[in-house]
Amino acid sequence: MEKIPFKIYTGGVIVIAAKIDHSEKELNFILDTGSGGISLDSTTCVELNIVLKKSDTTVSGIAGSRKVSFAFNRKLTTGNLITDSLNFYVNDYSLLGSAYGERIDGIIGFSFLSRYILNINFDSAQIKFYKPGHFKYGRGGTIIKPSLRKLMAVPLTVRDKEKAESNFYLDTGAGLCLLITEQFLEYNKIILKRRRPVVTQVQGLGGKKTMRLTVVKSLKIGPYTFRNVPTNLYNDELNVMSYPYTSGLLGNDIMRRFNITLNYPEQEMHLIPNSFFSDRFDYAYSGLSLYNYENKVYIDDIVEKSPAEKAGLKNGDELISVGTNISGNIQQYEILLQQLNEKILLIVKRKDIPYLFSLQPISIR
Repeated sequence: MEKIPFKIYTGGVIVIAAKIDHSEKELNFILDTGSGGISLDSTTCVELNIVLKKSDTTVSGIAGSRKVSFAFNRKLTTGNLITDSLNFYVNDYSLLGSAYGERIDGIIGFSFLSRYILNINFDSAQIKFYKPGHFKYGRGGTIIKPSLRKLMAVPLTVRDKEKAESNFYLDTGAGLCLLITEQFLEYNKIILKRRRPVVTQVQGLGGKKTMRLTVVKSLKIGPYTFRNVPTNLYNDELNVMSYPYTSGLLGNDIMRRFNITLNYPEQEMHLIPNSFFSDRFDYAYSGLSLYNYENKVYIDDIVEKSPAEKAGLKNGDELISVGTNISGNIQQYEILLQQLNEKILLIVKRKDIPYLFSLQPISIR
């Protein structure tokens, strides 16, 4: 068994430090059960002089598809855990890094995770890696039997106007609660007519994707039920979710509420509610996105008729402070912008001139 600490980004996304081959440079990797492979950022490859080979392989994500090159037969070291014979595909993660305010050097997915049994403890912010074999789960909790075709697909019950059951990909790399495809909704008219979804932008493989954001009355996983769950509605034009095999994603803003054991060899998942289980959901909608560039935070993707547009904010404004917070930390700013129905004072710089704005997020419920 090897114990590895991790950091938690916005939405419960897990980031661990690791090294490639014989390099001593520590790199940031997102632990992503929603990825079929393991990957490296293209800039990281250049900096580490990693030789790449072109391929005809195409990888797909919520924002599109692209052909990728590979770094073959590489070794990944995290703590004292050494995993060799890994083939990394290469992608550009600069947009992902700008969204979190920290550099992202790669993503660890199925080709790595499937070699181990993982115990992810959000209370201690540690992951324990075990070799395959007999495993005894912790006391309490429940065992769920997901489907496994490279990615784990978890059976869920979703209820709003009506109830529907389907499989959803387990995606620890997604900092959201639930994503449902529009194709699933066409067949299952489960969303209440009184819902008025708002427009939002989500970062995924291939770039940004516009979606609708609403709430569903309940989401049930195993014996556990969550009420009034924020839900992204996604037009899956490329059928990335392989509907009807799966109907969307179960993200890490739900899964961070459990301490989780992922037993890939036995195709099992064990869940125990943790100290975050009853955390409130974020219903605040501002209609803007933040990104980091050269250690400065900027406003982008302002939605028409949203609170951000009504406040007078513009794409490209440099965000200096949110309330009394002048840290320049993008993740802290995002948390502060979740103050529902409260006026939030923002100082922004536009063409080197500071301006004061008052933003009042509205509810998506």
